[in-house]
Amino acid sequence: MTLPHDDELMAFAPEPIGKGDGADDTSDKTWRILLVDDDCEVHQATLLALKNEVIEGRPLEFLHAYSSAEAREVLVAKQGIAVILLDVVMDSPDAGLRLVRVIREELGMAEVRIILRTGQPGYAPEMRVIRDYDINDYKSKAELTYTRLVTTLITAIRSFEQLRVINISRLGLGMIVRSAAELFAHRALGDFAEGVLTQIAAMLGLAPEGLICAHIANHADGVVIPENKLVVVGAAGRYRDQISQPLDGMVDKRIVETINLCVAQQKNIYGPNETVLFVRNASGQAAAVFLDSNRVLSSTDRQLLEVFCVNIAVGFENVELFRDLSFFAYNDPLCRLPNRTRLVEIIDQQLQEGCRDTVLCAADIDHFSSINDALGHRNGDLLLRAVAERLRQNLGSDVVLARVAGDSFAMLGEARLIDPVSIIALFDQPFQIEEHSLSVRVTIGQAMISEVDGGGIDVLKCANIALNRAKLDQRGSYYTYTRAMASETRERLTLLHDLRAAMKAEVLQVFYQPKVELASGRIVGAEALLRWKYHNGTFISPDVIVSLAEYSGLIFDLGEWVMRSACRQARTWLNEGHTDFCIAINVSMNQFRSPDFIGSVQACIDDIGIPPSAIELEITETIAMLEVDVVIDALQALKKIGVKIAIDDFGTGFSSLSYLHRLPIDTLKIDRAFIKDLSPETAGTSDSQSGPTIAEMILNLGEGLGLALVAEGVETEFHVSYLRALGCDYAQGYYYAKPLDAHAFAVWRDDYLARLPRA
Repeated sequence: MTLPHDDELMAFAPEPIGKGDGADDTSDKTWRILLVDDDCEVHQATLLALKNEVIEGRPLEFLHAYSSAEAREVLVAKQGIAVILLDVVMDSPDAGLRLVRVIREELGMAEVRIILRTGQPGYAPEMRVIRDYDINDYKSKAELTYTRLVTTLITAIRSFEQLRVINISRLGLGMIVRSAAELFAHRALGDFAEGVLTQIAAMLGLAPEGLICAHIANHADGVVIPENKLVVVGAAGRYRDQISQPLDGMVDKRIVETINLCVAQQKNIYGPNETVLFVRNASGQAAAVFLDSNRVLSSTDRQLLEVFCVNIAVGFENVELFRDLSFFAYNDPLCRLPNRTRLVEIIDQQLQEGCRDTVLCAADIDHFSSINDALGHRNGDLLLRAVAERLRQNLGSDVVLARVAGDSFAMLGEARLIDPVSIIALFDQPFQIEEHSLSVRVTIGQAMISEVDGGGIDVLKCANIALNRAKLDQRGSYYTYTRAMASETRERLTLLHDLRAAMKAEVLQVFYQPKVELASGRIVGAEALLRWKYHNGTFISPDVIVSLAEYSGLIFDLGEWVMRSACRQARTWLNEGHTDFCIAINVSMNQFRSPDFIGSVQACIDDIGIPPSAIELEITETIAMLEVDVVIDALQALKKIGVKIAIDDFGTGFSSLSYLHRLPIDTLKIDRAFIKDLSPETAGTSDSQSGPTIAEMILNLGEGLGLALVAEGVETEFHVSYLRALGCDYAQGYYYAKPLDAHAFAVWRDDYLARLPRA
């Protein structure tokens, strides 16, 4: 081949040309060119012409092979060969063409550029060769002048580099996709950070030696991170002992300065010995990834890392999200205390460690919902925080304090450290919530771990059983769990379940106890009383039924059912000719306070068609005195409808006489407790020297207020004569009849009327 040059070629001593020259892997600094030709002069001439050429900023490095077999050995041994200058005819006329197939198909080298050179074009026609073989150029040796040779190499090298970058990018992106899935599986920050280092090192073909620094958000886990200080959150290799240490404390100040510079400039740093990547997630948190790279990364590697940094940022966000989820799963964010789930875990742990002399106290703030309603939820939240802080300061660090529900706290510790009386006393001083001074009380239920069979959830359940008992019996006090309480609670739950079923099956009944006018003996009405015959044949106490119904929220449906059932029956008796008959219906506190109650009474009257005057609603003295102004408004609304109002069980409460005269009521019912013990020896009659009885005082009070008076619990002839003599208007009790179902009541009524003397 002819290699013309502008300058005359200088004579030189041929350099020795070895097979497989350039054994050191310097392919990232040079372009490796493999010369395959059985003519040594071709090797020497090519080397002479191209020895000092620089293409795309890199010199050329030549590898030599003198047969297709030698070429195959070089290709297997050496990496990064960019161009092969391949002779067609060597040990056989098609040796070069067969080597092309080996390169592409057997060795799978798709990036390397192959330029066929031949001195005998007839052996391999150009059109057929280009069509049938995966080559990139085909030149005869005669036409490869210096200029054409350099131009051909430049084109081939550029093509090789483009393919290499594309393939590396494709492989790198595949690794990014795979590594992202692995990274996102790491929920702990330390594991995630180590995964980042491992994946980057794998992408770059380096040993995983490095660390990751970040600003860590504070949580209520005892970890305090100084503001604006970077902390090593993950490390690999020789840096592993730096985990959780402040960056500024590292001995190698070069690393400290480089990472701080990366964060300050908010950009990646690619140095000769290290690579530092800047990462910021969507929430603004900054992090820096430091890796020992021992070389300046190529532009392709940098591009891949830019893409990977996006995954790192998203991964950090996921880690923070999981940290937040973990925090909220086990902590109460309002009071910064362990929540119910965490408390149960702590109890279980103590049980496993054999801690039996431990007590759990569950405390409820009394009437907290009223504070929320009156002052708003913001002040309610402030009160909860103040309660938590007071408990925290007084109980000490040896007692676990948790918030287990809206207004419920729990305290877990040794029995000697937790005293319910002392805890209740902590609430003697009011809480100052902005401009409000709030006096609140707590009710407590406690359970000894040693008295409970089961795990943490069972201990908490038992403490709540004691708490509920205290709330039912005496708020502001405490109860200690006993095994009998659990049995009673189970029975109560069974009854509640059966009550729901009884309501659905309509097996509840309304019984009627007659009310009789004492002066004439005539029947003027009856009191409707709920009855529930249990499956064992016994009747469940009405007090138990009402208590269950109020506890479960069934009281509204149950109360309306009783009212409508009683009104329908009264309507039937009125239609049968029993005029002036009035049905008395008891109303519970929750039922009376319902905003829908007055409307439900009106709807009942309209639907059934009963005269309003035939209905008398009985409320207890406690209801009447609860919120006097509110009660007066409600009673006046009921009076406008036309119904009558009675105060039931009068004398058992603590009503103020100054309020009593303001209530728009019609009747006072004297509680049976003041009637049952009346006898000639105790009553203030002509046969006794005793002073006036309570019943007598109530009768005098009712007469003075112009109210009708009904005595309950009338059981003897003496009761009747005594009450009649005192001017009592009406009576009901066993002397006349027990509560009866509708059919039995009608039978008794007819028999009673038949025996009643005619006027």
